[in-house]
Amino acid sequence: MADDIQQQRVRAIKRFLNGEKAESICSSLGRSRAWLYKWLDRYHEGEPDWEESRCQRPLNTPTHTPLEIEEIVKLIRLNLYNRGLFCGAQAIHWEMEDFGVQPLPSIRTINRILSRYGMTHRRTGVYERKGKVYPKLPALLPNQTHQADWVGPCYLKGPLRFYSVNGVDLATGRCGLHPSSSKSGQNVIDAFWAIWKRLGMPDNLQVDNELPFFGSPTHPRGMGPLIRLCLHSGWSFGSFRWRNLGATVW
Repeated sequence: MADDIQQQRVRAIKRFLNGEKAESICSSLGRSRAWLYKWLDRYHEGEPDWEESRCQRPLNTPTHTPLEIEEIVKLIRLNLYNRGLFCGAQAIHWEMEDFGVQPLPSIRTINRILSRYGMTHRRTGVYERKGKVYPKLPALLPNQTHQADWVGPCYLKGPLRFYSVNGVDLATGRCGLHPSSSKSGQNVIDAFWAIWKRLGMPDNLQVDNELPFFGSPTHPRGMGPLIRLCLHSGWSFGSFRWRNLGATVW
């Protein structure tokens, strides 16, 4: 079928070059004058295969997401998943924005990329411990020992990204949490103050060695606001093999 169409084009151009009128050629073939002149222009271009059809696909597709962006989306999703963090399209969008990725795809585009590569499955199964052994403190009475940790980043539609400090009384199981927009030193103080207003101030507070708890990016070896608050409240600070065990105890 394709060969017949190509031969029709060749015969039409030969007839025109032999002096036959365009109206007569187009009428006999059931074609338009625009069709005839199109292939006449192709013939004059001098290409050896001028009668063959050319691909109509555009050379550039501005709406197509670059492969580099797709790879970045896949890598960020895998990284968030392996770290046990939120790894949906909104979380990936925030991470790409933090990294300064350009062009920044929309959340809908990220969702399409995840679906295309089969990366929409959710984490299942029983939670597996990380294997760290933390110091054990006495927890027989209420407010004898609290444990606290950061959770997040978490995401809400809007879009809105936030963190949360979660604290629990090991003796009673009562818990308190406080959301904040960042992990700044002041937000740490505000979070613990809100939790202590709910649960009461503990004799011992146990957290991990995450930087907002004990220092700051500017002064990583200095005492952060939380340590100063605990010392100001008359607590003692202990480093219970904290560099190896990953836990700080007050």
